Amino acid sequence: MEHDLVSDDRVSMNGQEEVNGQGELTGTPVVAGYAFGPALWPGGRVEHDDRLLGMDRTLAEEDRDAEADRLVAAAATVAGRLRNRASHASGAAAEVLNATAGLAEDRGWIGAADKLIAVGTPAPAAVVAATQTFAEMFAKLGGLMAERITDLNDVRDRVVAELLGEPEPGIPTPTQPSILLADDLAPADTAGLDPTVIVGLVTRFGGPTSHTAIIARQLGIPCVVAVARLGEITSGTEVLVDGAAGSVVVEPDPVSAQELVDRGAAEAALVAAWSGPGRTADGVEVAILANVADGASARRAADAPVEGIGLFRTELAFLDRGDEPGVDEQTRLYRHVLDAFDGRKVVIRTLDAGSDKPLAFIEHPDEANPALGVRGNRIAVDHPEIVRGQLDAIARAGAETGSRPWVMAPMIATAAEAAQFARMVRERGLTAGVMIEIPAAAILARAILAEVDFVSIGTNDLTQYTMAADRMSAELAELTDPWQPAVLALIAQVADAGADLGKPVGVCGEAAADPALACVLVGLGVTSLSAAPAATPAVGAKLSTVTLDQCRAAAEAVLQTTSPTSARRAAAEHLDA
Repeated sequence: MEHDLVSDDRVSMNGQEEVNGQGELTGTPVVAGYAFGPALWPGGRVEHDDRLLGMDRTLAEEDRDAEADRLVAAAATVAGRLRNRASHASGAAAEVLNATAGLAEDRGWIGAADKLIAVGTPAPAAVVAATQTFAEMFAKLGGLMAERITDLNDVRDRVVAELLGEPEPGIPTPTQPSILLADDLAPADTAGLDPTVIVGLVTRFGGPTSHTAIIARQLGIPCVVAVARLGEITSGTEVLVDGAAGSVVVEPDPVSAQELVDRGAAEAALVAAWSGPGRTADGVEVAILANVADGASARRAADAPVEGIGLFRTELAFLDRGDEPGVDEQTRLYRHVLDAFDGRKVVIRTLDAGSDKPLAFIEHPDEANPALGVRGNRIAVDHPEIVRGQLDAIARAGAETGSRPWVMAPMIATAAEAAQFARMVRERGLTAGVMIEIPAAAILARAILAEVDFVSIGTNDLTQYTMAADRMSAELAELTDPWQPAVLALIAQVADAGADLGKPVGVCGEAAADPALACVLVGLGVTSLSAAPAATPAVGAKLSTVTLDQCRAAAEAVLQTTSPTSARRAAAEHLDA
């Protein structure tokens, strides 16, 4: 923090520092940058009082079928609005909006509400009660399922508003650039933010890999999460957000705050001018790639200064539908992406479903902990036809476009799993790889790399599983910080194995979107970085200012630290020299 924003005459005030009426709150940094302006809290949502929801009355028996139909219609309307927003979004925003739309029409959730309506409960009250039941179940399951509670509550409020004829809840549009403060934000709210008026984002809950954080990175909005005492700031209060330091200064000196914002704007201009390709200041090439979710997002990504696609998530073709898409339909989808990057590298991840992304056309087992259960490539054990169909479609799309896609499987834990997948991929003339997102896979990276042509590290799940910490937990946000030295040590182990065997090691998790951390990853030996297209210019611009020796020195220093804070500080000493 800049010295002239606050004086050194500080006293403790329940976790924050107070300085002559000013204060500084700290949280977990997510998106670097400075933002200064009045605080803005979202407006209230529908009040869940008994009378308004109809809990004080019982429906006549002859009205119950119509009430159930009214619920289904309201849920379909909400889902339709969310899908419409997804069609105008890209990347992670589109993915999570479509997933939330599916949640609005989830058969289990609607079925639970229908049972209550069948015994006379009005639809609004039934929606609230069913949501509470599912939220309690998700909380007990923890992990990725617990992440869906915010999404589920958002769906509840939107459906209840539709049933009551109230306006759809959401974020107000400010009349001047403002800093949005919230307990947490649902994907539908975060994806719709206008970065020209919402210039900073701070949440009380969430973690560095939550949906809010991922979309904030895509939008390029300075963001801090897990700020415990955020509620002490009232709407209209001037605040300065430092996304790199993870701090929120209350009522800072306006002149000094504006100087920091102006400095950040100048740095942003340098980022905007960067046009690739990815290389360090001394000319070492580092592939800068994009994460996409469908043909539309791939076409938008093609306008960014990226060299190809490092992660094509294929879930959108499978989620929220009652039947499995056929090979012909999948081929068309994959062709759209390959056509957008004609002749350039495209890495396609096979279906990463299960857990919080269930498939409607197969029966998922009841699991005590779905985040550690049958998800990703593990679905292929009981449903090998799904992976075979995907690979057939990818191979056909490659043949039709004259390209050879790289294909990787998620949730690989052993060398035997990697070998089996690689055999299926190579039988179709494709380049075989796997995701490294389970600590066991990182530890056995040398054996796994011996079976495949490349690996890509998914730092979101690798961090969560390494630290045994739910990435949505505000209390555990420091543990799910991708700067955790334990996680970086595993990445170093994978990169060393790749270098020894002469095989590429990429990173496609959110860590690749952090410019400083991207330099550390390169210093560890990572050969490609894939992120949301909006994040890639900042990564490329930062890399262009440092040498490979600086990256290696920063990486070596980071591996000697024991906390994310000390890791960031150690890296900065070498990268900002």
